[in-house]
Amino acid sequence: MRLDRVDVIEQASFNWRRTTGRDADVWEKVERIVEEVRVGGDDALRRLTRALDGVDAPLRVPPEAMEAAFRALRAEVREALARAAERIRRFHEAQLPNDIVIRGEDGETLEMLWRPLHRVGVYAPGGRAAYPSTVLMDVIPAQVAGVRSIALVSPPGPDGLPHPAVLAAAHLVGVEEMYAVGGAQAVAALAYGTETIARVDKIVGPGNVYVATAKRMVMGDVGIDSIAGPTEVVVVADETANPAYVAADLLAQAEHDVEAGAVCLSPSRELLENVHAEIVRQLAALPRRDIAREALERHGALVHVKSLDDAVVLVNDMAPEHVEVVTENPRRVLNGLRTAGAVFLGPYTPEPVGDYFAGTNHVLPTHGSARFSSGLGTLDFMRRMTAATYTAETIARHAPYIEALAEAESLTAHREAVRIRREELR
Repeated sequence: MRLDRVDVIEQASFNWRRTTGRDADVWEKVERIVEEVRVGGDDALRRLTRALDGVDAPLRVPPEAMEAAFRALRAEVREALARAAERIRRFHEAQLPNDIVIRGEDGETLEMLWRPLHRVGVYAPGGRAAYPSTVLMDVIPAQVAGVRSIALVSPPGPDGLPHPAVLAAAHLVGVEEMYAVGGAQAVAALAYGTETIARVDKIVGPGNVYVATAKRMVMGDVGIDSIAGPTEVVVVADETANPAYVAADLLAQAEHDVEAGAVCLSPSRELLENVHAEIVRQLAALPRRDIAREALERHGALVHVKSLDDAVVLVNDMAPEHVEVVTENPRRVLNGLRTAGAVFLGPYTPEPVGDYFAGTNHVLPTHGSARFSSGLGTLDFMRRMTAATYTAETIARHAPYIEALAEAESLTAHREAVRIRREELR
């Protein structure tokens, strides 16, 4: 998007592809770090923390540090975090699944049982990007799911402790196990364990390119939520939309990172031109205007589409992290959407309500991965387990079918495991 002049492009000229490409240099560095921690344990963690973070402090964060940070928060921030936590917990409790039990006509019982993961690792960014809201979004669903052991890791600051806001959020949600470790080394510690940090079953939480690369690298040895990339929003708007609102929402994403994406699709060229003017006006007052400007110039676009139906087709092809629908009938547009991380409907539901307070989760698929994945939720901290119970009557009735299928696959022992029971029951 050009900001020095009105820059509206036509639908046919718009091409927006964001992929999670692999940086060979980053991959090589992360590979060395992961292997160093896997082999060297705590000693390697301390060495890497000294080298990369410039501090030498105990790995484990004392509970009193979390409590002190919480008490030091401004009262209005404490209240906001507490209220947000309540709303997030309520929404995720509604996601808890029921077990399934089917009793068959031949006497069999088939069950699908949900069980929480035993131990989960949560990565909370620190430094420039310290997000206490992400602690809530990652930890609360795990607690709701019934995860008994949660390890929170976050990079240390100059005082050897994670960012105070992250410490405060950890105290609020009752985290008992927290470590001042960040980067790829923290992911490796969670994945393989050290003398101090026990290995986990799954790692969740966003981070920089080194964290994302490390999660990709350990995936398979441990579960992960997703490979997080830069944030992105697509606003679908018609002539009824307020251009000032649309511009503000595009800037809200653009200020995150120079790689952030912000796109508006509209059949109204007049709206798009007014949005451009509002972006220029509002950008001048933003403290992070340099970041937002670069993001918009690299990954921003105002796209004139023929119709809202065409906008829906484009969104489904893009599969963006966030979609805002600011139209006369937003639910009609929603009904056509298939691939979006999260959708925000109407002029009074900007994407930041999902970031902080609505209760939905803000850990969402990026880079088009909403085509095949979903945002973080309670089920991500649970797994399905099936159970089957046969009676003597059931095995007698089903044996001929099982034996025939085993014979077709040349698995003789499979057939015999059933036949031996059938023979005994004759």
